[in-house]
Amino acid sequence: MADLAAAPPRASHGWSIGWGDAGPFLALAALVLIGFLINPDFLSANNIANVVTRSAFIAIIAIGATFVIASGGLDLSVGSMAAFITGVMILFMNWAAPSVGTAAIPLGMAVALVTGLACGLLNGTIVTLGRIEPFIATLGTMGIFRALITYMTDGGTVAIDRSLREAYRPVYFGDVLGVPIPILVSLAVALVAAYVLYRTRYGRRCVAVGANEDVARYSGISVARVRTLAFVIQGACVAIAAICYVPRLGAATPTTGVLWELQVITAVVIGGTALRGGRGRVWGTVAGAVILEFIANLMVLSDFVSEYLVAAVQGVIIIIAMLIQRMSKR
Repeated sequence: MADLAAAPPRASHGWSIGWGDAGPFLALAALVLIGFLINPDFLSANNIANVVTRSAFIAIIAIGATFVIASGGLDLSVGSMAAFITGVMILFMNWAAPSVGTAAIPLGMAVALVTGLACGLLNGTIVTLGRIEPFIATLGTMGIFRALITYMTDGGTVAIDRSLREAYRPVYFGDVLGVPIPILVSLAVALVAAYVLYRTRYGRRCVAVGANEDVARYSGISVARVRTLAFVIQGACVAIAAICYVPRLGAATPTTGVLWELQVITAVVIGGTALRGGRGRVWGTVAGAVILEFIANLMVLSDFVSEYLVAAVQGVIIIIAMLIQRMSKR
């Protein structure tokens, strides 16, 4: 049987955008128009910059989830993982600050990245070597990570050391040529992810495993290795998002990242990635994350729906997106 590694991923068009791929961007354009009609302030430069900046965290994590879902997996632990990584990072920086000063910040970033890779590897190992369904495995680690951050903070809050706050603020509040740094980071992550998914052997194998695990295995692809690496990529993306998120609140709490898994999965699905696996859309995922934040912003600027129902609206969106994917298969 021909090696699937040499075949292009099913329904993947690389850097080009077909009509099916354009769906999330058309929806985003329609949402921008609706937002302007509801409240002209929606399109103000400050509002757009704030909304897209806030969406950067979910976008970065959702890019990692695109690999996991495209390979036929699922990760429900991303919100708890983000809280755990944030707590580990802040505790380390606070411990190191008296000795190394502001050098504790880059060291803390490195610790966060290593912690994220370790968390992703843990999830991937449990799924592949333990032969446990991703839903169950990551449901378990979600509880573990959430319990660990609660234990680390003693049920309260761990704030970043005052001596580090001003030096760390630019990571979230700074900009380059007027573009907020979190947006630049999310775009850089998306560019790298798009190259890996669309232009490398691993990307083709990732999609092949999600499309048909048995055929991929018979073609000589190590399914366990591909899926484990997808979870490791997810862990790295969660760590990058956590690094950008810390300056925003300057603290970690047991409630950090609550319901992020819902937003991440919703962004991936409405971005065009098949929840059943076998198809991944990096740029669609980014558009999906921005769409979710735009909707939340519209709920704040208008009086149509209470802003307290944001999670409910997101739940409705993912159900509708799944129904559309189901009908498109027929």
